[in-house]
Amino acid sequence: MGKRHFSGLEVSLMVLFALVLVVAVAMVVLLATGEPGTMKEVDMTNIPYKLLACLANSSYLSLQQKCLERACCWSPLNETNVPWCFFSKNHGYSVVSENIEAKLTRMDAPSLFGADIKELTFYAEMQTENRLRFKITDANQARFEVPHEHVQSLSDTPNGPLKYRLELIQKPFGLKVWRTTSPEKLLFDTTFGPLVFADQYLQLSAKLPSHNIYGLGEHVHQTFRHDTKWKTWPIFTRDAFPNGGTHNLYGHYPYFTCLEDTSGQSFGVFLMNSNAMEVTIQPAPAVTFRTIGGVLDFYILVGETPEAVVDEFTKLIGRPFIPPYWSLGFQLSRWDYGSLEEVKKVVERNRQADLPYDVQYTDIDYMENKKIFTYDMDKFAELPQFADYMHDKGQKYIVILDPAVSTGQRINGPYDSLERGHAAKVWVTEPDGVTPLLGEVWPGETVFPDYTNQACIDWWVDEISRFHKEVKHDALWIDMNEVANFIKGGIKGCADNKLNYPPFTPCILDDLMYSKTLCMDAKHKWGDHYDVHMFCNRSMVFTRSSFPGVGKYSGHWLGDNGANWNDIKWAIPGMLEFNLFGIPYIGADICGFFDNSTEELCTRWMQVGAFYPFSRNHNAQGYADQDPVAYGIDSLVVTTSRHYLNIRYTLLPYLYTLFYKAHVNGETVVRPVMHEFYSDIETWAVHKQFMWGAHLLITPVLDPGVKITDRKATINMHLPADKIGLHLRGGGILPVQRPNVTTTYSRLHPMGLIIALDDNKAASGELFWDDGDSRVAHNEYTDPNNLKFEKITVMGVNTAPALVRVSDGNTVITLNVSQINHDSSTQVLHLENLELDLGKDYTVNWESKISVNIDCYPEGDENQAKCEARGCIWEPLSNPQCYYAENHGYITSNKVETASGITVDIDRNTEFPSQRSRSRDISKLRVDITYLSGRSLRWKIFDPYNARYEVPIHLDLPATPETDETKREYRVQINNQPFGIQVIRKESNEMIWDSAVPGFTFSDQLLQISTILPSDYVYGFGETEHPTYKHDLNYQKYGLFAKDQPPGYKLNSYGVHPFYMGLEKSKSAHGVLLLNSNMIGRPVLPAYWSLGFQLCRYGYASDTEIADLYRDMKAAQIPYDVQYADIDYMERQMDFTLDQVNFKELPALVDQMRAEGMRFIFILDPAIAGNETKGSYPAFDTGIEKDIFIKWPAEFSSDIVWGKVWPDYPNVTVDNSLDWDTQVELFRAFAAFPDFFKNSTAEWWGEQIKDFYNNIMKFDGLWIDMNEPASFVHGTVGENCLGNEDLENPPYMPPLESKLRGLKHKTLCMNSEQILASGTHVKHYDVHNLYGWSHTKPTYDALLSTTGKRGVVVTRSTYPSSGRWAGHWLGDNYSAWDQLLKSIIGMCLVVLGKISITGADICGFFNTAENEMCLRWMQLGAFYPFSRNHNTINMPRQDPVAWGPEFAAMSRDVLNIRYTLLPYLYTLMYEAHVHGNTVVRPLLHEFVTDEKTWDIDRQFLWGPALLITPALDPGVTVVRGYVPNERWYDYHTGEAVGVQGQFVDMDTPLTKINLHVRAGHILPWQKPENNTHYSRLNPLGLIVALNDEGVAHGSLFWDDGEGISEFCLCVCVCVCVCVCRDGNHEELNGFDFS
Repeated sequence: MGKRHFSGLEVSLMVLFALVLVVAVAMVVLLATGEPGTMKEVDMTNIPYKLLACLANSSYLSLQQKCLERACCWSPLNETNVPWCFFSKNHGYSVVSENIEAKLTRMDAPSLFGADIKELTFYAEMQTENRLRFKITDANQARFEVPHEHVQSLSDTPNGPLKYRLELIQKPFGLKVWRTTSPEKLLFDTTFGPLVFADQYLQLSAKLPSHNIYGLGEHVHQTFRHDTKWKTWPIFTRDAFPNGGTHNLYGHYPYFTCLEDTSGQSFGVFLMNSNAMEVTIQPAPAVTFRTIGGVLDFYILVGETPEAVVDEFTKLIGRPFIPPYWSLGFQLSRWDYGSLEEVKKVVERNRQADLPYDVQYTDIDYMENKKIFTYDMDKFAELPQFADYMHDKGQKYIVILDPAVSTGQRINGPYDSLERGHAAKVWVTEPDGVTPLLGEVWPGETVFPDYTNQACIDWWVDEISRFHKEVKHDALWIDMNEVANFIKGGIKGCADNKLNYPPFTPCILDDLMYSKTLCMDAKHKWGDHYDVHMFCNRSMVFTRSSFPGVGKYSGHWLGDNGANWNDIKWAIPGMLEFNLFGIPYIGADICGFFDNSTEELCTRWMQVGAFYPFSRNHNAQGYADQDPVAYGIDSLVVTTSRHYLNIRYTLLPYLYTLFYKAHVNGETVVRPVMHEFYSDIETWAVHKQFMWGAHLLITPVLDPGVKITDRKATINMHLPADKIGLHLRGGGILPVQRPNVTTTYSRLHPMGLIIALDDNKAASGELFWDDGDSRVAHNEYTDPNNLKFEKITVMGVNTAPALVRVSDGNTVITLNVSQINHDSSTQVLHLENLELDLGKDYTVNWESKISVNIDCYPEGDENQAKCEARGCIWEPLSNPQCYYAENHGYITSNKVETASGITVDIDRNTEFPSQRSRSRDISKLRVDITYLSGRSLRWKIFDPYNARYEVPIHLDLPATPETDETKREYRVQINNQPFGIQVIRKESNEMIWDSAVPGFTFSDQLLQISTILPSDYVYGFGETEHPTYKHDLNYQKYGLFAKDQPPGYKLNSYGVHPFYMGLEKSKSAHGVLLLNSNMIGRPVLPAYWSLGFQLCRYGYASDTEIADLYRDMKAAQIPYDVQYADIDYMERQMDFTLDQVNFKELPALVDQMRAEGMRFIFILDPAIAGNETKGSYPAFDTGIEKDIFIKWPAEFSSDIVWGKVWPDYPNVTVDNSLDWDTQVELFRAFAAFPDFFKNSTAEWWGEQIKDFYNNIMKFDGLWIDMNEPASFVHGTVGENCLGNEDLENPPYMPPLESKLRGLKHKTLCMNSEQILASGTHVKHYDVHNLYGWSHTKPTYDALLSTTGKRGVVVTRSTYPSSGRWAGHWLGDNYSAWDQLLKSIIGMCLVVLGKISITGADICGFFNTAENEMCLRWMQLGAFYPFSRNHNTINMPRQDPVAWGPEFAAMSRDVLNIRYTLLPYLYTLMYEAHVHGNTVVRPLLHEFVTDEKTWDIDRQFLWGPALLITPALDPGVTVVRGYVPNERWYDYHTGEAVGVQGQFVDMDTPLTKINLHVRAGHILPWQKPENNTHYSRLNPLGLIVALNDEGVAHGSLFWDDGEGISEFCLCVCVCVCVCVCRDGNHEELNGFDFS
């Protein structure tokens, strides 16, 4: 309680004075520096202690002179809160002897405040694995130390390895505390500033690892996270108003927590010192502690999470007490009710309102003249009976006690409490140690109990006991115990000495040590008040002043706040901080202590106050009543208070359990959001929301007139005047109880559970229950009221259960329909009228019928009329808004089952109208299901009466179906209406395909089928860019249509792969493809040399540039096998030609490079220029002769469908300054597109390739591009597509990149005609996505036929089975950091399509690369199967030698690792070719039973055994990587990694990529050289990674590396280890080649 309230006039005068003071100070500073308007430059290069204040809290007068006298450095700045005088490097101490105990000697430097202590002792204790203590004190003389009852030195040694390491620095003395992660993290570094240790001035500074600093107190912190811009916070308990300033308040907490980073790792720092002090927080970030006495006794607490640090701190200072259950109820109080009659009026009116309400207080007005242990026998005559009055209605009564005791007599006789105190000599005394010190508090002249004196404690307990017999009460409220005194020091004043006027005074309120308290030289049993001021409070129940450890006995309220909108905000950081301090029983005065509270403010404050752990409405003398009913029984205050207090009382079992967990485990009760979501940096500064435990998020309204509250940028909450935001976190179970008006009654009511399911449909929770007020918590408590659980609420249940059963292990009860209530709109299931005994085990399970809303209007732009016209359901609040009715689709008939499959006819359900008039429905269909093998099946749905286009791809199907049902791992069933196929995995009984959902559509131009997935884990669908490997299932659409489109989010790119892989809850996996992945053929085995590093760019100016690059790469000794030439080598970008001006010498260069073991690859595009003079361009002429180009259907025209691509017209000079479309129109030649489906086209293509090889230039591989097919005009030249417009703009357009421009955009007209090998004429509409696929095999065949060797083909456009002939790169990416991660995701998706040779353009194709990014990309790209650095024209070079020697050296190092491991990579390629294994492998492919791997896409594997963890972000030197649950070895050092199944920090300097080898595997290797021609001549070796049994296995495939025929050696290797009995050595045994 405060003494007074300032008037408006007083406030105005104070503001005026402050303004005058600011101007005066500015003038003084100008005079002192003599440099108005300028900043003096100071050379600080040799000074280690930058900007650590040397003149702490000094006068501005003669600042510069004082600074220089102290051998400090002077640098006036233009920021007044930044020090101008700071330490030089000659301050501090030096270590003269070192151990866990060290002797320190002061260095020669001027004194700051005198009485410096020359010799110090430093002592460190490694108290536990997570707790370090270090103490610095006078080596020769004892000093005051806090006699804390709980914080003691430990006799035991830590049980496990230390999580920290202490490092001592000799001169100047300093210490560093490191977290012993890998790599280590520096947590606390005192070398940042000097140690100062004088008799009355102790200073220590430390640099911290982050700006995320929380704690220190007690003050008003307007934000939870500290501002590190030179804020100084005084700590000295003081009776002051918490009005938003930086001044010291009631408690003393020199403790803070620091969150290090998104890992959650945190640490706490506690200075065990009770003297007045200040703490400065600096931008470094750093902290400086300055205290005026005692010792420096620090505790560093290391935790894996912020919550773990609170656990460590409360282990040290004492766990919080468990408050009685009733104390968690709502409470009412005010200062000066005036009489007991008025108190009862307040009680009765709030009872009448049925307001949940447990506790009533009386403030000092109940006392006789404010004397403690008395009551006013006039106005409060019936106070002895008041507790019974409260108890009759199940309520409690609390009285206030202040420490100060009046020296006056009572009205009717002696003041017995005073006399007994005199007799026991319990008072704080004058410096003579005898005379009681006199002060003045509420009753007038007073004496002050000395709670450091055992006699005082005995007297105090006895007085409370005596008073309780006189006036019964249920608890005590302790106030004014800072200790507060209304006069300065004492009635006699304070002596002029170093205790009352120390040489340094922290920046405390009034800058006077004894202001509003006792003289500092007053005597206590423990010593001078100067040292023990903070201990004037002995907390028993509920206290205003506090010190670390008080939470073991007491709660705390946040003091005498004001009825204003600032104080309602600032209460939240205060509550969060006291939970850090180990005092979870915390709250603010609801509706404010001072001033009158408006109805809106009190309404909002009652809402949030209902979720304060200590929930009390309290206000001051002279202000209007503010208990809820004071605003009117029908007021919004009452209505909302009743509503939210009922919620509070409902949740009290959960809150009580949180207090138990705080008491046992040290957890917070009110919890910062960042404690739970530390990986989300947005939570680090959240202070307007808070949580109860881990699972209830409270979002109050803290501003006037607000109905919409912003929290995260994407969420607005509608919060009208009677609402606040309450959200339950998925994964939690909250115990609840039906509320009542008091906890006495609510504890008799049945209980319940609120279950909030998480994304995995899981949740967990706890309930602690005892009698609610016993001093010892009961762990085996039996409730006498025979409590039962009556209701279970489950959130996140999508569909209504068909059946609910409850079992106690012996009896199973099926709930009837009336007990089950499911709300489909909120997805909440209520199970009601249960009778489940508290303390017994039960199992509740239910069976759900899954209903799925399938979008009936996927085009978008839907409304109710359009939706209902399709016979669909319109619900504007659902997603989707328009969805199919439950029985929409087809109906089955004529089902025939055989041993090899099922045949069934299906008919469209004509109850529903046709969906699209432009796309004719096919009403009668047939379904053929074939059991291909034990693990695969195929179904085909088709029109049995009219042939339709089918994909002309040969399938490698089994010769005969699997007819033995016992050998099939699946079973198939047919749903009749709506028609659907259901595939069930027998082993787990999981349905892995279920299309028995509405919406199946089969019309001429739209076919749609949907399935329910067995889990949220789905991967695949391409080729589109995905931000994560695992799909987001929140209504995402991906258009699949081959197009010349650089990668971008949801943009359809070069290939089409309608395949996905799904994981199941049983941790099995399945794949779904229109052509099943096991039938599309094995990946091609590339030539060995193609696994080497490759260089390319679009924009080589001449053959000389390539020659120079080759020379420089050889000189830098960077491994390098393949050089490319892009379209620059061609004459006017025409296939099968050579630019005789700029690339005339290229054939000779190619021959030279090939002679030196290098290989060359050229690009070929499919489009052939058509404007050349007849006879001058054989490729076109022979193409015309053989009729191989795509044409119009004969009924429209016999002409070629002309496009434009790269070839230029003859005899033109291209003006590159023109816009692109103009260049295409003026300079690009007409181009014809070969129809590669025709056998004649394949022959023609092979002839052109062979002719080029024999007559123009040699090559070793081919790169085919632009084969989507791409065109620079839309459809055809002139953009006039002939024929059916519905083919260009179909009735349903998938969500493609350019859906508004039609399918012809940047490609051919869809009505163009192509001819299959069978002679069947088809529309380009049907085969567009197969163009690149049809281009690939003829190219591969031509390469083998021409060179006689295996080589490699790389293609841009792909379709399932393209991998049988070619590799694929990920297209024209960008030079950006996000592309590194996206390349891993892209590779993992491509390998699902059985394409083993894959990778992205290293360092990016478009835009200018940046050095660090390119280096990290080179490291990552060294582990792409297809490892090529490639970029575009008019961009700077980005090959390894372009960046300078250091970059080249680092590139060489990582490529040497690749080349060393090429035998392993080649073996993986062979296993992919023979067995269909993946080469690049997501972690989940190997560790599918470990669900942590299901989301990992920042790491990948080579095969089963090499784990690659690249750096993917700028500036990182540490990456967070997962170590799967097996033994792993560091590739670089050979050392075993010490953890399994955990995420760890991995040191990643610029020179390193993290590689780990899996135990139990053998990796073949070979000494690297500059290219594979030479490396293949070197001896081979083995990396053997032994598992826990001492065993490893592996294999090696070896052949000539490029032969076409079967020429190979397959070596299987097994290694066992025999360990000798003496344990001195291990030897390899049983080395076996077979």
